[in-house]
Amino acid sequence: PSGRAYLALAAAGFKRYATYREAMVAAVVTNTVFGFLRFAVMLAVLDAGARTVVGYSEPQLATFVWAGQGLIGVVLLWAPLDLAERIRSGDVVTDLLRPIDPVWQMLAADLGRAGYAAVTRFVGPVAAGALVFQLYAPRRPVTYALFACSALMATVVCFGCRYLVNAAAYWLLDARGPNTFWTLTSGFLGGLYFPVWFFPDALAAALTVLTPFPSVIQIPLDVLVERGSPGMQLVLLGVQAGWVVAILALCHWVQARGERKLVIQGG
Repeated sequence: PSGRAYLALAAAGFKRYATYREAMVAAVVTNTVFGFLRFAVMLAVLDAGARTVVGYSEPQLATFVWAGQGLIGVVLLWAPLDLAERIRSGDVVTDLLRPIDPVWQMLAADLGRAGYAAVTRFVGPVAAGALVFQLYAPRRPVTYALFACSALMATVVCFGCRYLVNAAAYWLLDARGPNTFWTLTSGFLGGLYFPVWFFPDALAAALTVLTPFPSVIQIPLDVLVERGSPGMQLVLLGVQAGWVVAILALCHWVQARGERKLVIQGG
């Protein structure tokens, strides 16, 4: 299919989520409330006498927390098991009959959803945090472009992880187990609850390079608050790009295997 088809799918994803205004407002309020709770914990750490914590000043931590609360909705860290349910019911066969790659189809729609979330669910919590706390404004203008690029790649990596969780239903029929594992580990190892750098440096570096979790939340926020040099920002973007390629390749491999499994099962 031409690029126009994928643009249409992205536009449809944007319009679909734009219709759920009440749900969007509820999500913004929820993320804002949890932002106050998260930052209260960070302030308790700073009140212990430290001017900085693992390289973050108070304004940087504030931005880390509030931008993180907004980023949850953009990457859609946790989502309903729509694909898994379609696999369980057999409705996925209809999707596979369409003349378009299912992975690219769902990714295009998800990017449209993320676009809507960026102007609503991201802006809302960040604006609320800025009204109460001093947020860190990037000192290098290029950081804004780097953050936008990083957030885009984070969305793709998160989509890939969620796709794999759903695709487990080809073999398990019920993806709630893998989804529970993803829910527990993605926030803890991805930097949502606290920066990954709270772990020992060697462990934090290993998590960043060897697992996709920090590429979803931690890396975009580190880029935004300028933790490290410009060169380090580019290194982090390179890690994310590597995970984008790896996760999408894995999604296509799993999808192909899943379709074979579906045929064997009589689908």
